[in-house]
Amino acid sequence: MLVKTYGGAFHGIDAHTITIETDATKGYEFHLVGLPDNAVKESQQRIVAALGNNNYKWPGRKIVINMAPADLRKEGAAYDLPLAIGVLGASEQMTGDRIHRFMIMGELSLDGSILPIRGVLPIALQAKQNGLDGFILPEQNAKEAAVVEDLDVYGVNHITQVIDFFKGDIVLKETKVDLKKTFEHTVTDYEADFSDVRGQENVKRVMEIAASGGHNLIMIGPPGAGKTMLSKRLSSILPPLTLEEALETTKIHSVAGKMDKLTSLITRRPFRSPHHTISDVALVGGGNHPQPGEISLAHNGVLFLDELPEFKRTVLEVLRQPLEDRVVTISRAKFTVEYPASLMLVSSMNPCPCGYYNHPTRECTCSPGMVQKYLAKISGPLMDRIDIHMEVIPVEFNKLASTPPGENSASVRKRVIKASEIQADRFKSFKHVFSNAQMSTKMMQKFCSVDDTAATLLKTAMEKLDLSARAYDRILKVARTIADMDTSDAIRSEHISEAIQYRSLDRSTWGS
Repeated sequence: MLVKTYGGAFHGIDAHTITIETDATKGYEFHLVGLPDNAVKESQQRIVAALGNNNYKWPGRKIVINMAPADLRKEGAAYDLPLAIGVLGASEQMTGDRIHRFMIMGELSLDGSILPIRGVLPIALQAKQNGLDGFILPEQNAKEAAVVEDLDVYGVNHITQVIDFFKGDIVLKETKVDLKKTFEHTVTDYEADFSDVRGQENVKRVMEIAASGGHNLIMIGPPGAGKTMLSKRLSSILPPLTLEEALETTKIHSVAGKMDKLTSLITRRPFRSPHHTISDVALVGGGNHPQPGEISLAHNGVLFLDELPEFKRTVLEVLRQPLEDRVVTISRAKFTVEYPASLMLVSSMNPCPCGYYNHPTRECTCSPGMVQKYLAKISGPLMDRIDIHMEVIPVEFNKLASTPPGENSASVRKRVIKASEIQADRFKSFKHVFSNAQMSTKMMQKFCSVDDTAATLLKTAMEKLDLSARAYDRILKVARTIADMDTSDAIRSEHISEAIQYRSLDRSTWGS
């Protein structure tokens, strides 16, 4: 008897439907075809034990299982459950007339328990697109899949539940998630707040600009100046995720296996802070079986690189293309995978090896030339891709002790949201463009025109500071954001002037 079950495989962050055809005929052989990896091939042993421990048996017949499409590699143990159900249906140990109407995924333990899997959300979206009646999957993953509307999701923890469901002996409880309530309840829930920061008003202004326009930012200053503290609070002033962004972010974390079993949807912008010992593959993604890296896990959020010069040069250089194209492309001989990488890069560094160059009270002990050598650990092309450079000066004790709490994140966020709404309206006819930092050259020609006074100011800065063409673009984008924060349609000279101030780390103007 031939029975069809359905599973899913993800390629990048999107899923493909896998049709599992199980045929039982006379004989005693077993064949599993369709480009399965070793984990899938080993499923027979898990299925035999799981069935035997629950009063079912592996049929003494010839079993041929085809996993289509045959040219797409099938990986992992998540196919155990659909394979087992297909074998039972093909050997007529259970009725198979409803099996083909469900997406089924889950890893089996030897006692028949069903273990959690990864990549559930893209598979659930694919099940809905295929018009299937429902999705049967491990109970721990059910909330994640339930965010997909108009799809019945059934979480199970044992194979006997699935068998009895298809026999008609039980009715599985559908998992429901109030998406609107979940989204609204946690979207502004942040532990760190800007009110914790005393002083540093100029840096707060810079971070507000960066958050409003989605600009990359680097802060340079001595130890204890507050660089890390400020960076960790940046997420609290970013505009809230839209539902579309939340779903896309959740898909990435689901494919990477980073979802908490109690979390149905990622509703806060990610903040990723990898250690400086990270490898280039872990940062950008890839491997023998490609996985999203930290760059993609920070999609729609912040990637914070603390102590930037301590990262290996090869690691930093892989950032260049994703920062420009906002996508990570991983190519292998037989396939190419793309992961989204639209993020804000926020980084911090000491000004020199000892950390006290340009300190207001402490003397730098570095020898001549060491400051430039230390700064040169970050390549010019990478520095060009960072829109805003900011020097952070330590807060004096008197200000630290006597200054009242600063403006809280909620107040700052209201202004950021207002500026982002202006940009959303500006770019509504452009696909995948939501902020000024994402503008192309052609879009800049349309939206970043300046008057003669501002153009003269910009020309003078370009010549005196020896700025590159990319730095010119970055200045214009930042000036456009500052103008939006002022609700000004035109970019005025004061906007250009402020944007120029934020190029302090260009080689000819700092550390010489």
